[in-house]
Amino acid sequence: MKPTRRILGIYARGFCMGAADAVPGVSGGTIALLTGIYERLIAAITAVTVSRLRRLLGEVRAGDRSTVMRTLREMDVWFLVVLGAGIVTAVVSVLRIISWLLSVSPVEVYGFFFGLIGASAVVFYRDVSVSSWGERVAVVGGFAVAFLASGYAATGLDTSLPVLFVAGLIAVSAMVLPGMSGSLLLLVLGQYEYMSTALSRFTDALLAAAQGGGVAGVYQSGVPVLTFLLGAAVGLVSVAHAVRAAFERNREVTIAFLVSLIVGALRAPVEQASVELRLMGMNWSPYWVRSFILFAIVGVAVVAIIERASTRVTQVTPVGESQTE
Repeated sequence: MKPTRRILGIYARGFCMGAADAVPGVSGGTIALLTGIYERLIAAITAVTVSRLRRLLGEVRAGDRSTVMRTLREMDVWFLVVLGAGIVTAVVSVLRIISWLLSVSPVEVYGFFFGLIGASAVVFYRDVSVSSWGERVAVVGGFAVAFLASGYAATGLDTSLPVLFVAGLIAVSAMVLPGMSGSLLLLVLGQYEYMSTALSRFTDALLAAAQGGGVAGVYQSGVPVLTFLLGAAVGLVSVAHAVRAAFERNREVTIAFLVSLIVGALRAPVEQASVELRLMGMNWSPYWVRSFILFAIVGVAVVAIIERASTRVTQVTPVGESQTE
């Protein structure tokens, strides 16, 4: 395959992953699995270690171009850069749309998220085993963590910089696990709507500055976004590695915890919709309940379509064999 086509192919896969990651309940990791780059993505992410980064910094300072290039290849940096560009493009585009939708139809949007999350839990429930005490504890623990966090975050968690840093650190861990959504974790932490709006403001400020406007808006809107990204960068070389290690060492317990986390997270969109209704001076009337349920059904249908596509790819592509890039 020609280099240009290969680059465009990786970028397109990244775009699809970013579009999925921007929506709670849909996993970018699942899209990576569907498009045949999951194993390469995991290898690249886990290759980014503190020791390699230190070695790279030393090589750059020494001006040794050949060793710098070798270390970059070891971490598959060019793949990550192109894939990341696609992810960022999609996340910015999709979150801008979602931010607008949340401002005009919040209950319907959160109903859609509820359907996505609930259907995802059902899909992955088939892999859950509760035959051991460890798995039972994981189920109870995962549900409790997500359920309690969803309730508290909707009313009590602020959007201070330390909170945004931790949110980025936690959300990035979802990149390494098919079925887990970074946006879902942000929703549980009560940061999803805020970060959607913050990112839209930041991109608007960048465009305004590029057209001759001042940079004050870039700084003001960029601080929360960059803080979140800093947390994500730290998480990429720490939390993501820990989550992946737990998955490899004790797959059953980890899956039980993650699926129960998704189930517990079903409280998040309900709580967020309730907050929006209170802000509008309304309550859960039959009209809003029907709207919430209707859009939840749409969310279920979306996950069903993705799951059907995933099943077909699994049947066509043998386990451990990547698709052609």
